[in-house]
Amino acid sequence: MWVALDNDIYIPSLCAIREAELPFGACRLCFVEIEGRNAPVTACSEPVVEGMVIHTNTPQVNRLRRTAFELLISHHHVDCRNCAKNRNCELQRLAAHLGLKLKLKRFRPIPRLLPVDSSHPLFIYDPNKCILCGKCVWVCQERSTGAIDFAFRGIDTMVSTFGNVPFIHSNCNSCLECVAICPTGALVSKDSAVKKKGK
Repeated sequence: MWVALDNDIYIPSLCAIREAELPFGACRLCFVEIEGRNAPVTACSEPVVEGMVIHTNTPQVNRLRRTAFELLISHHHVDCRNCAKNRNCELQRLAAHLGLKLKLKRFRPIPRLLPVDSSHPLFIYDPNKCILCGKCVWVCQERSTGAIDFAFRGIDTMVSTFGNVPFIHSNCNSCLECVAICPTGALVSKDSAVKKKGK
């Protein structure tokens, strides 16, 4: 993935982190085809080998990406108009690049109805807009206090503080690294939320 991106070959992704030792591979958007392989692979987890021939834009790759994207959207509270990350959202950018709509056509929406945590004085966490990319978990554990991690399993999986306590009662040190790395409106600063509301 990084070799391609460094050479101006776009491969979509919502979860890849260059500094991470191991790829997380959560979003399933970076599929590519490699000549000689029977099935597409995720670019984030595939090491470069001399002489390999990669196809980044084939019918099968595009079909897999479209399905992965629609599955993400099916579990995401799409509210772009009122979102603090509107026009600065990786989901919107990716949808525009892939020619996809932020509206479901094939799958039934499975909305989350989780409480929004606005307890912290600097940021708001809306788990209903989380796409489980894992970026906030990685940055919190690698560069901060490890205040958040994944909780529960399957369709109930979510990013949470230890014991699911409000952020204000967690060991969060207010570094805002999680807010900076979040690709959607799940984690936003209160300043940006106020500016959006005032428009």
